[in-house]
Amino acid sequence: MSDRDQPRTRQELSGLGAPKDNKLPVAQYSRMSTEHQRYSIENQQAAIKRYADKHNMEIVQNYADAGKSGLSIDGRSGLKKLIVDVTTQNVGFKAILVFDVSRWGRFQDADEAAYYEYICKKAGISVHYCAEQFDNDGSPVSTIVKGVKRAMAGEYSRELSSKVFAGQCRLIEKGFRQGGSAGYGLRRMLVDEQGTEKGVLTRGQQKSLQTDRVILVPGPKEETQTVKRIYDMFVEQGMSEAEIAASLNAENIKTDLDRDWSRGTIHQILTNEKYIGNNLFNRTSFKLKQRRVKNTPDMWIRAENAFEPIVSAELFHTAKGIIRERARRFSEQEMLDRLKSLYDQYGYISGIIIDEAPNTPSSSAYSHRFGSLIRAYSLIGFEPDRDYRYIEINRTLRSYHAETVASIVRAIELLGATVESDPATQLLTINSEFSVSICIARHLFTNAGSSRWKVRFDSKLRPDVTIGVRMDQENEAALDYYLLPRLDFQSSSVRLALHNELALDVYRFESIEPLLRMSDRTPIAEVA
Repeated sequence: MSDRDQPRTRQELSGLGAPKDNKLPVAQYSRMSTEHQRYSIENQQAAIKRYADKHNMEIVQNYADAGKSGLSIDGRSGLKKLIVDVTTQNVGFKAILVFDVSRWGRFQDADEAAYYEYICKKAGISVHYCAEQFDNDGSPVSTIVKGVKRAMAGEYSRELSSKVFAGQCRLIEKGFRQGGSAGYGLRRMLVDEQGTEKGVLTRGQQKSLQTDRVILVPGPKEETQTVKRIYDMFVEQGMSEAEIAASLNAENIKTDLDRDWSRGTIHQILTNEKYIGNNLFNRTSFKLKQRRVKNTPDMWIRAENAFEPIVSAELFHTAKGIIRERARRFSEQEMLDRLKSLYDQYGYISGIIIDEAPNTPSSSAYSHRFGSLIRAYSLIGFEPDRDYRYIEINRTLRSYHAETVASIVRAIELLGATVESDPATQLLTINSEFSVSICIARHLFTNAGSSRWKVRFDSKLRPDVTIGVRMDQENEAALDYYLLPRLDFQSSSVRLALHNELALDVYRFESIEPLLRMSDRTPIAEVA
């Protein structure tokens, strides 16, 4: 980062004297929505520079979000940092220059864009849209035009989303795969526009030509034979998913992610139609980053016999019928009877015991039906010892921590970067340049019922970056990630609520993608 890109406080600016030729100190914000828009940031900044020169301004600070959607502020660390700096008065500029209204954001609620601009205006910092034909001076005309532009920016995203979805549906119906890993027993085959096979894509590889497509093909013989065995054990031998997983683990057979089998991974193979050659899409929707929705089967996009099957349709539907009967909606009394049977069998109950029982609804089903597992326990006369629950959760989190570290190491190594993992402390040293510690922050409820998480910093190891992995309410999966640099956090821990102030949430991300970008190695020739 150059000196110009470094933030300057008002005191530092005053120490430097007045800006050259009494120029107004300003910041610039630029954004591009995809990595394919290779020169978008440079083009925006060039136009902003021309605007600044024309209006006697000097750019003293740069904020940018590369490859980020404008639909929400989530993941846009540049805009978050800008808002935090403005609200904390940690700035040395008087105005913000943006290329146009859409670069500020294509928010689906136009008021959200106005809200972030108002925060800046309230702090005495105006926002200039350099490529627009109106002056953002607060006049009635500019207010009306700006409102229309914001609505148009949001509508553009809605129209684009509809077109992209329609295009994806057409490709699905033609038998082409739309993203995602192939899964155990299958591989992704790259084909050209005539359907000629070009080769199998390894994990992490992507097609490079716009006209190329991807289909699924059977994988190695040993994997396809294992898939067939799973169906045979389930349908013909009557084994449960947990028993099948234990059997495969005893034979040291690993999943496609090189992990042990679980009840869930077996269940996924028994319920996914790709194993009979069907191509499915739109089972869930996350359009315009608003809310993830699980669609009903009538909304699914299906192409039958799109791929070469591994198991017969008859065998698949037999397995599906067994699962459907087992998963039928039990009455509350039936659920409690099955829970009481487990209690009588083991002497105590936990979420893991419930989930591993083959003919019992899942622990999450009990939580949903009765409000919480504790209430379901009380209805059958079981009062769990607090230590039991914590032992189970701690065991799960320890396993999850090891899996998370391993997955991050694999992702970094796929980039061509180097990573050293200390077997004793699991501290990661990336490219021999910076160290990373991973802290799994378990979910806790306060006495008032609010969600809380605590991220602890290792004072002995003193990692450069601590990744706080916030777990969901069941402490089963990651909710999000906080990338916390040591230079900004000198305390021993930080407490997080469900919603935090921007000073904390500027470090929040939906995935570990920012860490991967930090780890990626760029050849000198490419930089030049």
